[in-house]
Amino acid sequence: TADTLVHAAEKNLVEYGDKVSDEDKTAIETAVADLKMALESDDVESIQEKTNTLNEASMKLGEAMYKAAQAEGGAEGMAGSDMGGSSDAEQTSSGGGENVVDADFEEVNPDAEANVKKDD
Repeated sequence: TADTLVHAAEKNLVEYGDKVSDEDKTAIETAVADLKMALESDDVESIQEKTNTLNEASMKLGEAMYKAAQAEGGAEGMAGSDMGGSSDAEQTSSGGGENVVDADFEEVNPDAEANVKKDD
């Protein structure tokens, strides 16, 4: 688990490191280095502690990745609404080869709906 976390953190730092503050980036890099050293020592408690530290530090990077993904998705949605003027329910995104529909919904109590129709 720790090896996977180190690899993922290093990869994500390369791709999204510019999206986080220098302070957060340094904290993640330090946590990665500390965990690598703990892995060499084979001290289970130290590995677990350093893994938790890296997980916590990586949360900032995860937030930045999420915001970057939202910004890309939001830019695509804005371009679609300018071109076709379609409603939110009609707009789809082709990211990842999937058709995703963004729609608003409202839960309706069927009993309440039946009562409204009876009164009409």
